[in-house]
Amino acid sequence: MTSQVSSPAEQADEAVVGEQRKPAGAKDVRKLDRVIIRFAGDSGDGMQLTGDRFTAETASFGNDLSTLPNFPAEIRAPAGTLPGVSSFQLHFADHDILTPGDAPNVLVAMNPAALKANVGDLPRGAEIIVNTDEFTRRAMQKVGYDASPLDDGSLDGYSVHPVPLTTLTVEALKEFDLTRKEAERSKNMFALGLLSWMYHRPTEGTEKFLKSKFAKKPDIAAANIAAFRAGWNFGETTEDFAVSYEVAPAAKAFPVGTYRNISGNLALSYGLIAASRQADLPLFLGSYPITPASDILHELSKHKNFGVRTFQAEDEIAGIGAALGAAFGGSLAVTTTSGPGVALKSETIGLAVSLELPLLVVDIQRGGPSTGLPTKTEQADLLQAMFGRNGEAPVPVVAPRTPADCFDAAMDAARIALTYRTPVFLLSDGYLANGSEPWRIPELDELPDLSVQFAQGPNHTQDDGTEVFWPYKRDPATLARPWAIPGTPGLEHRIGGIEKQDGTGNISYDPANHEFMVRTRQAKINGIAVPEIEVDDPHGARTLVLGWGSTYGPITAAVRRLRTAGESIAQAHLRHLNPFPRNLGSVLKRYDKVVIPEMNLGQLATLIRAKYLVDAHSYNQVNGMPFKAEQLAAALKEAIDG
Repeated sequence: MTSQVSSPAEQADEAVVGEQRKPAGAKDVRKLDRVIIRFAGDSGDGMQLTGDRFTAETASFGNDLSTLPNFPAEIRAPAGTLPGVSSFQLHFADHDILTPGDAPNVLVAMNPAALKANVGDLPRGAEIIVNTDEFTRRAMQKVGYDASPLDDGSLDGYSVHPVPLTTLTVEALKEFDLTRKEAERSKNMFALGLLSWMYHRPTEGTEKFLKSKFAKKPDIAAANIAAFRAGWNFGETTEDFAVSYEVAPAAKAFPVGTYRNISGNLALSYGLIAASRQADLPLFLGSYPITPASDILHELSKHKNFGVRTFQAEDEIAGIGAALGAAFGGSLAVTTTSGPGVALKSETIGLAVSLELPLLVVDIQRGGPSTGLPTKTEQADLLQAMFGRNGEAPVPVVAPRTPADCFDAAMDAARIALTYRTPVFLLSDGYLANGSEPWRIPELDELPDLSVQFAQGPNHTQDDGTEVFWPYKRDPATLARPWAIPGTPGLEHRIGGIEKQDGTGNISYDPANHEFMVRTRQAKINGIAVPEIEVDDPHGARTLVLGWGSTYGPITAAVRRLRTAGESIAQAHLRHLNPFPRNLGSVLKRYDKVVIPEMNLGQLATLIRAKYLVDAHSYNQVNGMPFKAEQLAAALKEAIDG
């Protein structure tokens, strides 16, 4: 979905409910400037699909939005249990927003487990739409309810809408040749129709999507569309929903352009394709499926028309080995994984450092250690990316800050890899990978030129006048070695992991040469051109909050809250973690306090303290979920006052 919006106007992340109006002959329609909705149910109830469709229609309507999918690692978690609850949260607004929101205004609970797992996040007065058909004695006992929460007064502080979603769906589909179980599967579409009516979402896109998704099963497509329409009509006719809501398009939130809704993994995939086109190189992905990185493999496999080759390897080691071979052969080479896969790839990353070939290592971080929390987010692979190899093996590290920024980060990582002939880590995470937001589709002339020049012939003249090719003769500006494609006459050279002689690339055990090569490889990484870090400090604050990666949204939302309350605080965010921006040290020394929020136990803070001797204060969280803006604002206020 794409939409057109106009010039930007920065506004606060928080918003206030607006006025009511009532058209003649219609229900009340209340104008809001933002809403946070959470769909929750069993992992088999289609909550992710429901959330995706609501998000797509919201994007096409022109709202700013941010999403937070949250689901179990199991393909089919135990039905009706708390560990089996799957949810999808969407925050949409008529102004610029940064996070999926702290507390939902609306919870759609498909069963008792969904209610119990999520009700604690709701503010007083929130609306709860409950599928009463699922509140059987057995289902309630399974999650520890001794009595029905719908009857015992425990929900008196909320606006509860009991809706027999399953019964209504089955009734709406009675004319279709479906079993009751088949009909019940469409209850998520009934719920989607109801919410679409409540918030005046477009419907054409969802109906078109259902026809396409079930093109080979037209009866199933028709049944889902009927359930969707029945949910809409239920909202229109029932007396229980006396009010619907409007959230106007975010007409002033963005620069002029064409926008679409995009997830982090999709944006990253598009960034890799764009980088290969701008470099005029074929794109090769060598990968082994792993959550939450697999979507990149799935997406890139669709784009053979852009010269993309995808190889699903038998394991992580084979995946990166094939990718490094493709780099040797002249491709823009990529391998995708998560933290456990990085551990397996570490030896080959070291080989890429020694060979000095461009290779993108995309790490979509998740909770660890070991298998850890496959579907939950974390930022705990930073030190692994920095140091997780034997010997002195420096690798640049780039981290996107939002789902849409994954496109630009992929382009930037490709620039560094191609320019400096080095493997590059791209550190995204599960929050960015699965979350989504509007993305302005760039014009072609806005994309950087990434073209490379392969070695074509001899580059060194020996003492006797003979012209030869030296594979490790370096560009004096970048210290990059020439990229010689196999099969080019006269450019034969050795490869392998044993230390190379400077210039010639011959095997060398000479101590002085080894030290020279180690220091040269480090100097190459230290010399990479990265932009200076920008500081947002309109009031001359004494406290700086420094972030990296996906903490950008919650940090910025927290900073906005504090400034609205009259506090003075500065903010800076790192895209490049190795090398750091050249002005980072001077920036840090301008402030009395530096606070670093991270979804780990203080990995960036450790690096900052070691390199700049700054007493950086860590604020850490490792619960598998992103920070909440209110939580961060309280922590930063304490730092300001302390």
